[in-house]
Amino acid sequence: MTANFYWLGVILALLAGSTTQLGSVFQKKAVNEVSRESEFMRSLVKRPTWLLGVILSFGVSSIFFLTAQAFIGPALIPGLMAFGLIVLVLGSVKIVGEKLKTEEILGILLMITGTFLLSMSGLSIDIIETNVLEFGLLIRTIIFTIIIVLLSLTCHIFQKKFEKYRGILLAILSGFMFTLSNLWTSQFMGLITGGFGGGFNLIQLIMFIITGLILIFTNIFGLATIQLAYKVGQASNMVPIQNVPTLIVPILIYFLIFLLAPPSIFSIIFLITGIFLIGISSFLLGKRAAQMEEIK
Repeated sequence: MTANFYWLGVILALLAGSTTQLGSVFQKKAVNEVSRESEFMRSLVKRPTWLLGVILSFGVSSIFFLTAQAFIGPALIPGLMAFGLIVLVLGSVKIVGEKLKTEEILGILLMITGTFLLSMSGLSIDIIETNVLEFGLLIRTIIFTIIIVLLSLTCHIFQKKFEKYRGILLAILSGFMFTLSNLWTSQFMGLITGGFGGGFNLIQLIMFIITGLILIFTNIFGLATIQLAYKVGQASNMVPIQNVPTLIVPILIYFLIFLLAPPSIFSIIFLITGIFLIGISSFLLGKRAAQMEEIK
Protein backbone atom coordinates (compact mmCIF):
# COMPACT_ATOMS: atom_id res chain seq x y z
CA MET A 1 0.00 0.00 0.00
CA THR A 2 1.33 3.46 -0.89
CA ALA A 3 2.27 6.07 1.70
CA ASN A 4 -0.65 8.22 0.52
CA PHE A 5 -3.16 5.51 1.40
CA TYR A 6 -1.44 4.94 4.75
CA TRP A 7 -1.75 8.57 5.78
CA LEU A 8 -5.29 8.68 4.47
CA GLY A 9 -6.07 5.76 6.77
CA VAL A 10 -4.44 7.58 9.70
CA ILE A 11 -6.50 10.71 9.03
CA LEU A 12 -9.70 8.64 8.74
CA ALA A 13 -8.97 6.93 12.09
CA LEU A 14 -8.43 10.32 13.74
CA LEU A 15 -11.69 11.55 12.21
CA ALA A 16 -13.47 8.40 13.43
CA GLY A 17 -12.39 9.01 17.02
CA SER A 18 -13.10 12.74 16.84
CA THR A 19 -16.59 12.40 15.34
CA THR A 20 -17.48 9.68 17.84
CA GLN A 21 -16.62 11.93 20.77
CA LEU A 22 -18.08 15.05 19.15
CA GLY A 23 -21.31 13.12 18.77
CA SER A 24 -21.08 12.17 22.44
CA VAL A 25 -20.74 15.84 23.36
CA PHE A 26 -23.89 16.75 21.42
CA GLN A 27 -25.80 13.84 22.96
CA LYS A 28 -24.75 14.77 26.50
CA LYS A 29 -25.68 18.40 25.88
CA ALA A 30 -29.17 17.33 24.84
CA VAL A 31 -29.47 14.94 27.79
CA ASN A 32 -28.48 17.75 30.14
CA GLU A 33 -31.17 20.01 28.68
CA VAL A 34 -34.07 17.54 29.01
CA SER A 35 -33.01 15.56 32.10
CA ARG A 36 -35.68 17.16 34.27
CA GLU A 37 -38.55 16.62 31.84
CA SER A 38 -41.05 13.87 32.70
CA GLU A 39 -41.11 12.22 29.28
CA PHE A 40 -37.34 12.01 28.99
CA MET A 41 -36.83 9.85 25.89
CA ARG A 42 -39.68 11.42 23.92
CA SER A 43 -38.24 14.87 24.57
CA LEU A 44 -34.73 13.67 23.81
CA VAL A 45 -35.44 12.22 20.37
CA LYS A 46 -37.10 15.49 19.35
CA ARG A 47 -33.88 17.40 20.01
CA PRO A 48 -31.91 18.13 16.80
CA THR A 49 -28.77 18.30 18.94
CA TRP A 50 -29.27 14.73 20.17
CA LEU A 51 -30.09 13.43 16.70
CA LEU A 52 -26.98 15.12 15.31
CA GLY A 53 -24.93 13.47 18.06
CA VAL A 54 -26.30 10.03 17.22
CA ILE A 55 -25.62 10.53 13.50
CA LEU A 56 -22.03 11.61 14.20
CA SER A 57 -21.28 8.85 16.74
CA PHE A 58 -22.91 5.92 14.99
CA GLY A 59 -23.16 7.02 11.37
CA VAL A 60 -20.38 9.31 10.20
CA SER A 61 -17.86 7.80 12.62
CA SER A 62 -18.61 4.26 11.40
CA ILE A 63 -17.93 5.29 7.80
CA PHE A 64 -14.55 6.76 8.79
CA PHE A 65 -13.75 3.70 10.95
CA LEU A 66 -14.58 1.10 8.32
CA THR A 67 -12.69 2.94 5.59
CA ALA A 68 -9.67 3.35 7.87
CA GLN A 69 -9.76 -0.41 8.51
CA ALA A 70 -9.47 -1.04 4.78
CA PHE A 71 -6.42 1.24 4.51
CA ILE A 72 -4.39 0.57 7.68
CA GLY A 73 -5.99 -2.45 9.38
CA PRO A 74 -6.76 -3.04 13.08
CA ALA A 75 -3.34 -2.49 14.71
CA LEU A 76 -3.19 1.32 14.88
CA ILE A 77 -6.82 2.39 14.76
CA PRO A 78 -7.75 2.06 18.49
CA GLY A 79 -4.77 4.17 19.53
CA LEU A 80 -5.41 6.77 16.87
CA MET A 81 -9.11 6.94 17.75
CA ALA A 82 -8.16 7.80 21.35
CA PHE A 83 -7.34 11.22 19.90
CA GLY A 84 -11.09 11.86 20.15
CA LEU A 85 -10.72 12.28 23.92
CA ILE A 86 -9.35 15.74 23.18
CA VAL A 87 -12.59 16.63 21.42
CA LEU A 88 -14.58 15.19 24.32
CA VAL A 89 -12.61 17.18 26.90
CA LEU A 90 -12.87 20.46 25.01
CA GLY A 91 -16.57 19.88 24.36
CA SER A 92 -17.32 19.01 27.97
CA VAL A 93 -15.47 22.11 29.16
CA LYS A 94 -17.73 24.16 26.89
CA ILE A 95 -20.87 22.48 28.27
CA VAL A 96 -19.90 22.56 31.94
CA GLY A 97 -18.52 26.09 31.61
CA GLU A 98 -15.20 25.35 33.32
CA LYS A 99 -11.63 26.06 32.33
CA LEU A 100 -9.15 23.36 31.39
CA LYS A 101 -7.21 22.05 34.35
CA THR A 102 -3.44 21.66 34.36
CA GLU A 103 -3.60 17.86 34.13
CA GLU A 104 -6.04 18.11 31.22
CA ILE A 105 -3.75 20.44 29.29
CA LEU A 106 -0.89 18.01 29.95
CA GLY A 107 -3.12 15.13 28.86
CA ILE A 108 -3.96 16.88 25.58
CA LEU A 109 -0.28 17.55 24.85
CA LEU A 110 0.63 13.94 25.62
CA MET A 111 -2.24 12.69 23.44
CA ILE A 112 -1.09 14.80 20.49
CA THR A 113 2.51 13.63 20.91
CA GLY A 114 1.52 9.99 21.40
CA THR A 115 -0.79 10.04 18.39
CA PHE A 116 1.94 11.54 16.22
CA LEU A 117 4.47 8.88 17.30
CA LEU A 118 1.94 6.09 16.78
CA SER A 119 1.17 7.33 13.28
CA MET A 120 4.92 7.40 12.52
CA SER A 121 5.30 3.71 13.44
CA GLY A 122 3.95 2.61 10.07
CA LEU A 123 2.47 -0.61 11.45
CA SER A 124 -0.35 -0.84 8.95
CA ILE A 125 -2.12 -3.98 7.74
CA ASP A 126 -3.21 -3.99 4.11
CA ILE A 127 -6.63 -5.59 4.53
CA ILE A 128 -7.54 -5.00 0.89
CA GLU A 129 -4.65 -7.18 -0.28
CA THR A 130 -5.01 -9.74 2.54
CA ASN A 131 -6.86 -12.99 2.00
CA VAL A 132 -8.75 -13.19 5.30
CA LEU A 133 -9.92 -16.70 4.43
CA GLU A 134 -6.35 -18.03 4.17
CA PHE A 135 -6.29 -21.14 6.37
CA GLY A 136 -3.38 -20.17 8.62
CA LEU A 137 -4.68 -16.63 9.18
CA LEU A 138 -8.17 -17.91 9.88
CA ILE A 139 -6.91 -20.46 12.42
CA ARG A 140 -4.79 -17.86 14.20
CA THR A 141 -7.77 -15.48 14.28
CA ILE A 142 -10.02 -18.15 15.79
CA ILE A 143 -7.41 -19.18 18.40
CA PHE A 144 -6.82 -15.55 19.34
CA THR A 145 -10.57 -15.00 19.61
CA ILE A 146 -10.95 -18.03 21.88
CA ILE A 147 -8.15 -16.73 24.14
CA ILE A 148 -9.79 -13.30 24.42
CA VAL A 149 -13.17 -14.94 25.11
CA LEU A 150 -11.63 -17.08 27.87
CA LEU A 151 -10.00 -14.01 29.41
CA SER A 152 -13.35 -12.22 29.19
CA LEU A 153 -15.12 -15.12 30.90
CA THR A 154 -12.46 -15.05 33.62
CA CYS A 155 -13.13 -11.35 34.20
CA HIS A 156 -16.88 -12.04 34.24
CA ILE A 157 -16.52 -14.80 36.84
CA PHE A 158 -14.07 -12.93 39.05
CA GLN A 159 -16.11 -9.70 39.04
CA LYS A 160 -18.86 -11.64 40.82
CA LYS A 161 -16.48 -13.10 43.40
CA PHE A 162 -14.35 -10.05 44.13
CA GLU A 163 -16.65 -7.10 44.79
CA LYS A 164 -13.73 -4.77 45.46
CA TYR A 165 -12.38 -5.18 41.93
CA ARG A 166 -15.69 -5.54 40.13
CA GLY A 167 -15.54 -2.19 38.33
CA ILE A 168 -11.98 -2.78 37.12
CA LEU A 169 -12.77 -6.27 35.85
CA LEU A 170 -15.90 -5.07 34.08
CA ALA A 171 -13.95 -2.25 32.41
CA ILE A 172 -11.29 -4.72 31.23
CA LEU A 173 -14.03 -7.07 30.01
CA SER A 174 -15.56 -4.23 28.01
CA GLY A 175 -12.14 -3.45 26.53
CA PHE A 176 -11.74 -7.08 25.46
CA MET A 177 -15.10 -6.95 23.69
CA PHE A 178 -14.13 -3.86 21.70
CA THR A 179 -10.79 -5.49 20.92
CA LEU A 180 -12.61 -8.43 19.36
CA SER A 181 -14.86 -6.02 17.51
CA ASN A 182 -11.80 -4.28 16.09
CA LEU A 183 -10.25 -7.59 14.98
CA TRP A 184 -13.39 -8.95 13.34
CA THR A 185 -14.13 -5.62 11.68
CA SER A 186 -10.90 -6.15 9.76
CA GLN A 187 -12.15 -9.62 8.75
CA PHE A 188 -15.47 -8.06 7.73
CA MET A 189 -13.72 -5.45 5.59
CA GLY A 190 -11.48 -8.12 4.11
CA LEU A 191 -14.52 -10.08 3.00
CA ILE A 192 -16.13 -7.01 1.49
CA THR A 193 -13.06 -5.67 -0.33
CA GLY A 194 -11.55 -8.96 -1.45
CA GLY A 195 -13.45 -12.00 -0.29
CA PHE A 196 -16.27 -11.74 -2.82
CA GLY A 197 -14.07 -10.67 -5.70
CA GLY A 198 -13.93 -14.16 -7.15
CA GLY A 199 -17.64 -14.84 -7.10
CA PHE A 200 -20.09 -16.45 -4.71
CA ASN A 201 -18.73 -18.97 -2.24
CA LEU A 202 -20.62 -20.74 0.54
CA ILE A 203 -17.67 -20.47 2.95
CA GLN A 204 -17.47 -16.74 2.31
CA LEU A 205 -21.18 -16.36 2.98
CA ILE A 206 -20.93 -18.33 6.23
CA MET A 207 -17.94 -16.25 7.36
CA PHE A 208 -19.78 -13.06 6.45
CA ILE A 209 -22.74 -14.06 8.66
CA ILE A 210 -20.52 -15.21 11.54
CA THR A 211 -18.47 -12.02 11.39
CA GLY A 212 -21.62 -9.88 11.43
CA LEU A 213 -22.98 -11.71 14.47
CA ILE A 214 -19.67 -11.34 16.32
CA LEU A 215 -19.62 -7.60 15.63
CA ILE A 216 -23.19 -7.15 16.85
CA PHE A 217 -22.58 -9.13 20.05
CA THR A 218 -19.21 -7.60 20.96
CA ASN A 219 -20.37 -4.01 20.48
CA ILE A 220 -23.63 -4.45 22.41
CA PHE A 221 -22.00 -6.43 25.22
CA GLY A 222 -19.04 -4.02 25.36
CA LEU A 223 -21.31 -1.00 25.72
CA ALA A 224 -23.50 -2.69 28.33
CA THR A 225 -20.52 -3.85 30.37
CA ILE A 226 -18.83 -0.47 30.60
CA GLN A 227 -22.13 1.03 31.79
CA LEU A 228 -22.17 -1.56 34.60
CA ALA A 229 -18.56 -0.63 35.40
CA TYR A 230 -19.60 3.02 35.77
CA LYS A 231 -22.21 2.01 38.34
CA VAL A 232 -19.92 -0.02 40.60
CA GLY A 233 -16.61 1.79 40.12
CA GLN A 234 -15.28 5.30 39.87
CA ALA A 235 -16.04 6.30 36.31
CA SER A 236 -12.92 8.47 35.99
CA ASN A 237 -10.85 5.31 36.43
CA MET A 238 -13.03 3.03 34.30
CA VAL A 239 -12.52 5.02 31.09
CA PRO A 240 -8.71 4.62 30.91
CA ILE A 241 -8.79 1.05 32.29
CA GLN A 242 -11.12 0.08 29.45
CA ASN A 243 -8.57 1.54 27.02
CA VAL A 244 -5.72 -0.70 28.25
CA PRO A 245 -6.67 -3.85 26.27
CA THR A 246 -7.88 -1.80 23.29
CA LEU A 247 -4.45 -0.17 23.03
CA ILE A 248 -2.25 -3.22 23.71
CA VAL A 249 -4.07 -6.16 22.09
CA PRO A 250 -4.18 -4.68 18.54
CA ILE A 251 -0.38 -4.72 18.50
CA LEU A 252 -0.47 -8.44 19.29
CA ILE A 253 -2.87 -8.80 16.37
CA TYR A 254 -0.25 -7.24 14.08
CA PHE A 255 2.54 -9.61 15.17
CA LEU A 256 0.74 -12.82 16.18
CA ILE A 257 -2.22 -13.02 13.80
CA PHE A 258 -1.00 -11.32 10.65
CA LEU A 259 2.64 -12.32 11.32
CA LEU A 260 3.98 -9.01 10.07
CA ALA A 261 7.41 -7.53 10.74
CA PRO A 262 7.86 -3.86 11.66
CA PRO A 263 9.23 -1.64 8.87
CA SER A 264 12.22 -0.67 11.06
CA ILE A 265 13.52 -0.62 14.64
CA PHE A 266 12.25 2.96 14.89
CA SER A 267 8.73 1.64 14.29
CA ILE A 268 8.92 -0.31 17.56
CA ILE A 269 10.29 2.71 19.42
CA PHE A 270 7.57 4.99 18.05
CA LEU A 271 4.93 2.35 18.77
CA ILE A 272 5.87 1.69 22.41
CA THR A 273 6.42 5.38 23.21
CA GLY A 274 3.19 6.40 21.48
CA ILE A 275 1.07 3.82 23.31
CA PHE A 276 2.70 4.76 26.63
CA LEU A 277 1.95 8.46 26.16
CA ILE A 278 -1.61 7.79 24.95
CA GLY A 279 -2.15 5.56 28.01
CA ILE A 280 -1.00 8.27 30.41
CA SER A 281 -3.10 10.83 28.57
CA SER A 282 -6.15 8.58 28.88
CA PHE A 283 -5.78 8.53 32.66
CA LEU A 284 -5.35 12.32 32.79
CA LEU A 285 -8.38 12.94 30.55
CA GLY A 286 -10.44 10.11 32.04
CA LYS A 287 -12.02 12.23 34.76
CA ARG A 288 -13.45 14.69 32.26
CA ALA A 289 -14.64 11.85 30.03
CA ALA A 290 -16.35 10.28 33.04
CA GLN A 291 -17.93 13.63 33.90
CA MET A 292 -19.60 13.58 30.51
CA GLU A 293 -20.90 10.08 31.18
CA GLU A 294 -22.42 11.22 34.47
CA ILE A 295 -24.34 14.21 33.07
CA LYS A 296 -28.02 13.43 33.47
